[in-house]
Amino acid sequence: MKIITALTNPLIKKIVSLHTKEGRKAHNLCIVEGERAVKTFLTSPLELEILCVTEETHSITNYPTLSDKIIIVSPAVMKKISTATTPSGVVGIFQIPQNPSKPLAQGIVLAQIQDPGNMGTLIRTAVALNFSTIVIVEGVDPWSPKVIQSSAGTIAHTAVYQLTWHELLQQKNTCTLIALTVTNGQSLESLDTHNSLLVVGNEANGLPHPWQAQCDAKATLPMPGNTESLNAAVAGSIALYIVYAKRARS
Repeated sequence: MKIITALTNPLIKKIVSLHTKEGRKAHNLCIVEGERAVKTFLTSPLELEILCVTEETHSITNYPTLSDKIIIVSPAVMKKISTATTPSGVVGIFQIPQNPSKPLAQGIVLAQIQDPGNMGTLIRTAVALNFSTIVIVEGVDPWSPKVIQSSAGTIAHTAVYQLTWHELLQQKNTCTLIALTVTNGQSLESLDTHNSLLVVGNEANGLPHPWQAQCDAKATLPMPGNTESLNAAVAGSIALYIVYAKRARS
């Protein structure tokens, strides 16, 4: 089993480069931190490149089938490769999948979502409700460590499409696009949500008006209380649950 204690080791430098979008794109790899997220990734089709653990963590975790891919690193090295304030002691490096070749199916479109926490939360909700299609249009990199952590590793069990808005319109086929808007939309209960893609827009500005106009329908969540809008992750999660509940009843 390999042991690395040098901060200047070439492999360590490569892992550190994965902290940036440019580094992830160059190597087609992403960082997965924490035992829970790593184990979720290990049950997915995504391929593990290496698993870095501290000696202390390795002594209390169990990865018997991964001995050829495990690297023991010093606490200083773990701190360097980790993006967390307090490193968990487990960092997995996995391959990033290409856009799926299969047609789009029912799921969610995250359009210009900028906050990694919001994106990860929406992905986690979608997976929990058995919607595996995730379309990313602009916004934050879905394979950033913060998005992966916020999704609790569930992103590994989705079909992630990174498309432009134009590409989405071309590839949606029989799927209908339902824009989630703050006002002037219909209730999701009244819409045909079968084979739909729920479109959630930017946290501050929502979905651009030209894009709204190109969707097949607009939906607005009722807010009887004294507030103007909901957090993007909350609104999207509620909408996903409504669509799921409708599907379960049919």
